[in-house]
Amino acid sequence: MSRYDIVKKSRASDRLTSLDYITNIFTDFCEMHGDKRYRDDRAVIAGIAMLGEIPVTVIGLEKGHGTNDKISRNFGAAHPEGYRKALRQMKLAEKFGRPIICFVDTSGAYCGIEAEQRGQGQAIAENLYEMMTLKVPIISVIIGEGGSGGALGLAVSDEVWMLENSYYSVISPEGCASILWKDVSRAEEAAECLKLTADDLLEQGVIEKKIEEDGSDLRLYIRLKKEFLKTISEKMELDTEQLLNARYEKFRKIK
Repeated sequence: MSRYDIVKKSRASDRLTSLDYITNIFTDFCEMHGDKRYRDDRAVIAGIAMLGEIPVTVIGLEKGHGTNDKISRNFGAAHPEGYRKALRQMKLAEKFGRPIICFVDTSGAYCGIEAEQRGQGQAIAENLYEMMTLKVPIISVIIGEGGSGGALGLAVSDEVWMLENSYYSVISPEGCASILWKDVSRAEEAAECLKLTADDLLEQGVIEKKIEEDGSDLRLYIRLKKEFLKTISEKMELDTEQLLNARYEKFRKIK
């Protein structure tokens, strides 16, 4: 399978979304709304849930299912208030000592003029800055598209995982092809150059784990829950200084 085939799989209309993972892996999910500045952005879903016996904060970029749902969620392209909502929940998680789990699935942050007027770049930058020093464990999983800063705004984590049919890149193959060659039809060639698959990024040390998608959705939920419990338990045993130093060194090593 080519890299561009994986990109196309990550965009499949019937692919599981963040809300599917949240409702099937966690219990007692209570969604929180709004950023206390402007409005609630439905492209970002965030709240409190239980992972087994562990209370956690879960945040996801949500594309939705069906035309009306996708439109209401802006196809997973978050506005600045979405990133501010996410950060608000992260800071509450830090205050109450809850680990954070993020699900990433977006082609990129919304690039409309109204998003720029409300500080899109600053909102994402604040997330990057604050996530680096949050004093609780953070895990981010790329479950579909991991596009540019829109994805990175929820992926400054202790560990970043990717599903095997997902991609994580500074730009989409189509965007890359249109900039480099002024020819979007060369997207497949661009995908090969970008090296944006889980195998590529695992080899480069950008991510920590590749999650296989063989079998049923139920098996995937069970596998992820098991991995979450194991990793969070390990991270919670570290003191704050060890946790933050390891996170800092992880990103310093990426070339």
